[in-house]
Order: sequence, then C-alpha cells, then structure tokens
Amino acid sequence: MIEAKVNGLALDMTTNSPVVILSASDSDRLLPIWIGHYEALAIAMELSGVSSRRPLTHDLLKSVIISMGGKVQKVEVTELKEQTFYAKIYIMLDGSVLTVDARPSDSIALALKAKVPLWVAEELFQIKRGDKKTPDFSDPESLKDRLKRISPEDFGKYSL
Repeated sequence: MIEAKVNGLALDMTTNSPVVILSASDSDRLLPIWIGHYEALAIAMELSGVSSRRPLTHDLLKSVIISMGGKVQKVEVTELKEQTFYAKIYIMLDGSVLTVDARPSDSIALALKAKVPLWVAEELFQIKRGDKKTPDFSDPESLKDRLKRISPEDFGKYSL
C-alpha cells in the first residue's frame, strides 16, 4: 500500500462523470477514479471545509462509528475488478480492528472527514488502460494534458 492524498476533482467530458484524482505520496503517480455527482459533492465539501445543514452519508457513518465507541483508523483503495474500484474502511472498536467493504468515493469522503490516512494498493497506480474509451492515466502528463483541456465552465456548480 502507498499513502495517497486527494489531488483534486475533475469532470470527464466524455462521460459527464466526476473524477476524484488521487496522488501517491512517494511520487507523481496519479489515480483517477470515476465517481457519482453526490459523492463528488461530499468530497468537494470536505476539501473546502464546507459543512452541510444535514449529515451526508460520510457524516452519518462517522457519527455512528463514534457513537458506538469506535474510531476510523484508515481507508484503503484495494483493487479494481471489472472496471469497479473497491475500498475498505478500518475501524478500531473494543480493541479489535474491523474491516468494512465500501465504495472508494464514500471511503475517501470519510477519510477526509475523520482526518485519517488514505492508502492505495500500489498496483492501482500502475494500471494500463488499453481501450479507446478509457485514457491511459498511468502517465501523469497524460492526465494533466486532459485536465488542462477542461474549462471551468465544464464543472458542475454544486449548491449547498
């Protein structure tokens, strides 16, 4: 596992889907993960320090964990199977560590909310995408070039 951070959010113009971009802490490698609009909003709110009037999914999850006497330890993005990313949330509860299967988007929002480390399986930073629909982002310059072509007007305006 490699420690990572959220490098930013973008909008993929070909799919009209938000993309969360993770960067490896030990290099300039990037990992884009296509996510839903609501999950992008949750991550954007955490990155900007804006809170919602009512709890979002990651707020609720953190509250439930704390109410039960637990503490989020870390989040891991673990694998990619059939074009779907998988993640795990690690929770310390009563001296034991519980592992919970979760979507990466919710897990990333929770990691930001709980201020815990985000880890990514090393092999995910080395994925080569060979089909015409999915660009090869294993090279950080390729992703940077694509993101440069996105104008600010292309991003959705989220209301809080």
